[in-house]
Amino acid sequence: MSGIVEIDLHGLTGIEAKIKIDKVLEKAGNATYRVRLIHGYHGGNIIKNMIGEEYGFGRHSKVIRLQPGINPGITELILREY
Repeated sequence: MSGIVEIDLHGLTGIEAKIKIDKVLEKAGNATYRVRLIHGYHGGNIIKNMIGEEYGFGRHSKVIRLQPGINPGITELILREY
């Protein structure tokens, strides 16, 4: 995996998105420092809210913090500081 991994979560349910994110985090090695989650913002906030609840505030051992992306439809999981 590269330094930044992008995951497109459009069209997924909250549960499907969590499964997909967990698989990427499980495979992420030392070279990966950021996971960019593209969830969109026009279809509601279900996935965005799930990301905050499941991966924010030290709830996942690999994620040190969340960071908003370059637009409201992106959230980034920071695995280590670059």
